[in-house]
Amino acid sequence: MRFKLISAFAALALAAGLAQAQTKLKFAHVYETSEPYHTQALWAAGEIAKRTNNRYAVEVFPASTLGKETDINQGLTLGTVDIIYTGQLFAGRTYGPLAIGGAPYMFRDYDHWKAFANSALFNELSDGYGAKSGGNKVVAITYYGERHVTSNKAINKPEDMKGLKIRVPDAPLYTMFPRAVGANPTPIAFAEVYLALQNGTVDAQENPLPTIEAKKFYEVQKYIVLTGHITDALLTIVGGPTWTKLSDADKKVFQEVLKEAAARATAQIIENEQRLGAEFTKRGKEVVKVDRKPFRDATVKLHNGPDATWDKATYDKLQALK
Repeated sequence: MRFKLISAFAALALAAGLAQAQTKLKFAHVYETSEPYHTQALWAAGEIAKRTNNRYAVEVFPASTLGKETDINQGLTLGTVDIIYTGQLFAGRTYGPLAIGGAPYMFRDYDHWKAFANSALFNELSDGYGAKSGGNKVVAITYYGERHVTSNKAINKPEDMKGLKIRVPDAPLYTMFPRAVGANPTPIAFAEVYLALQNGTVDAQENPLPTIEAKKFYEVQKYIVLTGHITDALLTIVGGPTWTKLSDADKKVFQEVLKEAAARATAQIIENEQRLGAEFTKRGKEVVKVDRKPFRDATVKLHNGPDATWDKATYDKLQALK
């Protein structure tokens, strides 16, 4: 009997020790549970648990449940959030040069973006952000898609956007393209966009086709205009307070898993982009294939103007990538 009691106490002590040893982490983002970003974040959480013998339990908080994109960026430094997906222009508020990858018409095409994502330049910019942010670590980059305009009025040329009240994310550089074509950019938090379109607070918004589907923006917009004005991406960032506590072996696990999750999500986004144009047409939306050159020409002249948060040398390095 005594032996059984000792064994029971030992088992309880072991269980308590295991529970104590497990570190719980929060992974926050603003995207829907149906989107590849979320499903791959869940996959990553499972893989991290598996590869660290359950020493880390990552809980994923989707759809702005832990706050707007600005909030979760701040949460990284405060230590209230451990891992996030965020746009480059939000991270660029902390370190301006990193925002270059999210600027309008910065890339010639997807291959140019891919060359940047795999370049020494991207690594340098990520390291610069890490130093400026107090140790936040960019561990992966995920293709977000080409951003297009949706509207309740027909748009065929830049002049058609003059005076158009268009929602943009709440980061300054997102206003560059609308201002270049004479539109009126209106920053609104992601979770509030559908209602803003529905009640006429804004006339238009801009996002990639997979996001337009996931957020159901097509339900309250007549036209999908394929401007392709930003070849966009999401950064996966581990907060400095969390990153510094990881052992070198655990850092390797986190980087490998989160990079793989980014590659998996990227493949799904590309596949979704390819099918959705025809899909929206079937749903009765007018999908407009515009000549992008006039839109691009109006915007490129602003690349190294007063809004630029990068220097000309960084710009030239990016443009030289092949």
